Amino acid sequence: MKKKQDNEYAMIVDDVSKKFKIYYDKPNTLKERLVFWNKTRLNYHQVLKNINIKIKKGETVALIGVNGSGKSTLLKLMTKIIYPTTGKIITHGKLTSLLELGAGFHPDFTGRENIYFNASIFGLTASEIDKRVQDIIDFSELGEFIDTPVRTYSSGMYMRLAFSVAINVDAEILLIDEILAVGDQHFQDKCFEKLQELKKSDKTIVIVSHSLDAVKKLCDRGIWIYNGEVKKDGNIKKVIDEYLKVCG
Repeated sequence: MKKKQDNEYAMIVDDVSKKFKIYYDKPNTLKERLVFWNKTRLNYHQVLKNINIKIKKGETVALIGVNGSGKSTLLKLMTKIIYPTTGKIITHGKLTSLLELGAGFHPDFTGRENIYFNASIFGLTASEIDKRVQDIIDFSELGEFIDTPVRTYSSGMYMRLAFSVAINVDAEILLIDEILAVGDQHFQDKCFEKLQELKKSDKTIVIVSHSLDAVKKLCDRGIWIYNGEVKKDGNIKKVIDEYLKVCG
């Protein structure tokens, strides 16, 4: 059974739930801690409940839902930035992600230095990055700005660099949050075309987006997350139609 899963699935989300701790009246100073040591109230916020998803290798999947539904939390769990409260996530294949703008970048490093820094986090050696660095720079279209500190970059420039690195590390699984909403129309179109190219090369793509028209064109499968649970999972057009009836 395990061998079949290895051959067929890029990712298995097995009965995953996630709770976050919420503290009320939490003391901030040493004095407050001494005086109110037993006054802190703790509650839990359930974000995801018993999520079961199997994503086949080569699938392009959109996670859709209103703000606060839990879809971005699920994507972070898939990347292992955070971990489930219960359940487990099994991944088969090298994974790269675009979740938060500029995550993994050092603000005082130049764009070029951050390429090496960020790509090494994704598991590339220095020699492998050397072979890809010009392709990354060319795709980003940052030109002379590539040798200036990234703290001087606009949000669009951050996105260009982050996306350019992520698509050039030869990962089998690509996870993308709403980051593609940042930047000018030209570069958004360029990113979309690249994702279409990656889709045709049998990469597994999981994307969170509020741009329903874009994911309808890119993805074959949609998963609607509603109040922390899977409301509907299936053909992207049918899932979006059901979603719009309730939330449109």
